[in-house]
Amino acid sequence: MNQKPSNAFIGASWIALLAGVVSYNIGLWNASMFLNEKGYYFTVLMYGLFSAVSLQKAVRDDLEGIPVTPIYYGISWFSAILSILLLVIGLWNADLLRSEKGFYGMSFTLALFAAVAVQKNIRDSHKARKETHQLPEESLNS
Repeated sequence: MNQKPSNAFIGASWIALLAGVVSYNIGLWNASMFLNEKGYYFTVLMYGLFSAVSLQKAVRDDLEGIPVTPIYYGISWFSAILSILLLVIGLWNADLLRSEKGFYGMSFTLALFAAVAVQKNIRDSHKARKETHQLPEESLNS
């Protein structure tokens, strides 16, 4: 039987996700860079969030015996690694102070980690709620 994550962990995960995404975007908004550069960093963040959640889902599905095609599993890993690599390459070549580069790197990392935690919490909560409302006869037949 799955336990629902604690409300404290759910809240902390959402706060971390919002802190990472909002701080990253406030940094972009206030940055003195061209709009196309801001678009690049914003797109890398969105790609990173999507790929992190997709990877978490693929890994979890595989662990739970839910079929995951090798191509999807591979693309999930590739996308997560690529999003991080794109941020690193962009920051490496950016004309920014080291403190600014560190700020973007840390808020990006926080956002990706929190996105995985939020997705895990949603999945665990849904599974626990489903098991709680399931009748014993139904659980024997599934």
